[in-house]
Amino acid sequence: MTKKKLPKRALLASALMAALAPVAAQQTDDSMAQVVVLGSRTQAKTALDTAVPVGLISSKDLQSAGTLELGKVLQDLDPSFNFTTTFISDGTDIIRPATLRGLGPDQLLVLINGKRRHQQALVNVQQTIGRGSAGTDINAIPLSAIQSIEVLRDGAAAQYGSDAIAGVINIILKKGAGTGSLSASAGTTDEGDGDTYSASANHGFALGATGGYVNLSAEARKRDETNRAGPDLLRVTPARVTQRIGDSNAKDYYLWMNSVLPVSGGEFYAFGGASKRKGDSGGFYRPRGDSRNVPAVYPNGFLPNIVTTVQDTSLAVGYRHDLPNSWNADVSVNHGRSQLQFHERNSINVSYWYENGSSPREADTGTLKFNQTTFNLDFKGPVNVMGGDLFVATGFEWRRDNYEIEAGDPVSYQYGRTNNPAIIIRDQNGGIAAAGIQGFPGYTPGTAVDEGRHNTAVYLDLERKFGDSFSVGAAARHERYSDFGNTTIGKLSMRFDPSRTVGIRASASTGFRAPGVQQKFYSSVSTNLNSAGVLTETLTAREGSAVTRAFGIQPLKEEKSKSASIGVILRPTQSFNLTADLFRTDIDDRIVFSSNIAPESGPCATPAACPIKAILDPLRVGQAQFFTNAIDTETTGLDISATQTIRGQGSTLVLSGQLGFNKTEVKDRHSQSSVLTGAQLFDDAQVTLIERGQPRKHHVVSADYTTGPWNVNARANYFGEVQGQGFTPGIVQTWAAKWILDVTGRYAFNKNLSLSAGVNNLFDTYPTKWDPVKGEPFPQLGFTHCWETCPFGLNGRSMYVKADYTF
Repeated sequence: MTKKKLPKRALLASALMAALAPVAAQQTDDSMAQVVVLGSRTQAKTALDTAVPVGLISSKDLQSAGTLELGKVLQDLDPSFNFTTTFISDGTDIIRPATLRGLGPDQLLVLINGKRRHQQALVNVQQTIGRGSAGTDINAIPLSAIQSIEVLRDGAAAQYGSDAIAGVINIILKKGAGTGSLSASAGTTDEGDGDTYSASANHGFALGATGGYVNLSAEARKRDETNRAGPDLLRVTPARVTQRIGDSNAKDYYLWMNSVLPVSGGEFYAFGGASKRKGDSGGFYRPRGDSRNVPAVYPNGFLPNIVTTVQDTSLAVGYRHDLPNSWNADVSVNHGRSQLQFHERNSINVSYWYENGSSPREADTGTLKFNQTTFNLDFKGPVNVMGGDLFVATGFEWRRDNYEIEAGDPVSYQYGRTNNPAIIIRDQNGGIAAAGIQGFPGYTPGTAVDEGRHNTAVYLDLERKFGDSFSVGAAARHERYSDFGNTTIGKLSMRFDPSRTVGIRASASTGFRAPGVQQKFYSSVSTNLNSAGVLTETLTAREGSAVTRAFGIQPLKEEKSKSASIGVILRPTQSFNLTADLFRTDIDDRIVFSSNIAPESGPCATPAACPIKAILDPLRVGQAQFFTNAIDTETTGLDISATQTIRGQGSTLVLSGQLGFNKTEVKDRHSQSSVLTGAQLFDDAQVTLIERGQPRKHHVVSADYTTGPWNVNARANYFGEVQGQGFTPGIVQTWAAKWILDVTGRYAFNKNLSLSAGVNNLFDTYPTKWDPVKGEPFPQLGFTHCWETCPFGLNGRSMYVKADYTF
């Protein structure tokens, strides 16, 4: 790994944490003693005994968090995880991008009970974090169903397959019978909006007489919108708020299950769940005189209303059986489905209206669907080699991915009822009337698709321990895809403990990420006016389309990665521990969503003088975007974690600090096109989003104190500065680093009933405001704080109360 300078802040923080370790404490923190299964297929280890960094979020950690969304909880508890707030970004308003170590959403693999979780149907095509990716819908999993969460912060594609370049999150569901819980909460913001209500129930039921169970969880949540928009100074008189900037309205419903039925020598298992979430967000305001408005219908202009309905279902069934000589076999089938339906209301098709004086005000604008079925056959156990046990894990995987786009209602995309651009329809200003429903135009029959692929994989994991102080591991994986070929990757890891108080760990791996079927088959089209007033199409072109062929853009190929890490574990006393891990991940041929490719401006003496225009004009395309392997990136970082437990007479104080540093740089921009340079294909605004859109520093520092029936938790999150220029090309906006403090108090009336109250963002901290000069016109339109990147949101302070009852 290339030598890097350590950040001064990291060195100072590390020294400070070490200095905080008192020698009088007597016991380890209970959470450190809990075992984890992620990162190794041998016997479970504690989080401090692994060969690669694995974080553990316990049920107590989850309970102390003051938010209701799993994504926000993970962000509050783990500094390597980012879950940015989004708004005015279509479907990304409800399915927000989840990332690890500053990489992309689709470079993070999510498991449930150790089994692969399917990805989302939504492709993030707006100017947000994760642009061009389709990651995992982390909020489709309810908190009430979760027992604990393991976070592997290391490249693990060779162990767990494609998508694990950044790491792996394993969500472990609640298990067992005979116990249950009820929970209810309510909260609001300091501004009096964003009211939230939540109720959940969990109970385990015995299944048979041999220890089987069915554990069920049900949860419902309601969140009202928040709006931090300022007055619109440019488009309305007198000035008033015209935008919705903040969290959207949301209603969420969940039903999840985890079950086991023991049989002789083994057990059947099944788990999964269903969720339905409905979001209600705003588009971009259309003022009265705008050509996209009809004053006879909306005399004061209108704000298009985008309603999204997300339905997610999954079910895994399998059988585990003990074999002779301490071996075990596991066979399973896992099916998951993600569906996102768009519906536009408070809108209008301008071309319909000016054609004959009528137009629907709402329409279904299309549906995205992703389905995944995975079959696994796994074996693991020891083999005696030269007087010692070599632990072997091997298996086979078959997976089928399928992607669908269903067209919206005709009014959502048509230009007049005939959809004939040769017929002239004038808008209120005498120009050509805009086609399609305003806000989020519908998917057309031409962009509808139902395509899929399958792949097979075989893997081999080996791990050997030499004495009590040294262990090595190796993994290899071969995958073959039906649509683009095959690849073989590997990983090496080691752990050395020269003493009981010091440990050293290291790993090196190669990885890959196959292009998602969403990236291969997604396309969309919207009809707009070009600068000459001619109806043209803005096209998101799929691979192999006429546009991508014309530009010479080749079919997508896999991303290739190299990862390395080295870390140290210190346990100077039973009550104090510290880990520090340096890492680097290089990714070549990273799949990204291109910049908008628009024709050259100004006069063109010959077609050769304007090659982009020469390609797009005959295709009646005003501008185009597409997925392409356009960049190589390098990500380096440092993760530091320290925990100190102090026990007194009937009280326990746990102090913890987690410091996360990461830096992603675009090392090269390249183009397969003879027409487009790498800088045209992926412009500076997109480079800024990749490099600076996520905080390079994210720290979590907390204190948890328990005495008698009382528990108090204070947690501070530090989000480093972020930057963007997606809406102000050439002008980089900087949003400064901020600390956010959350405080929770809990009182247990007895062993069954407890009441909690808390304040999130105690000091009412907001992101930096838009620069009123450099950010023009957005501050004048009501955009107050941030847009393309908002790590901790812009709601300000909020309060909540929560009651929990166990039985």
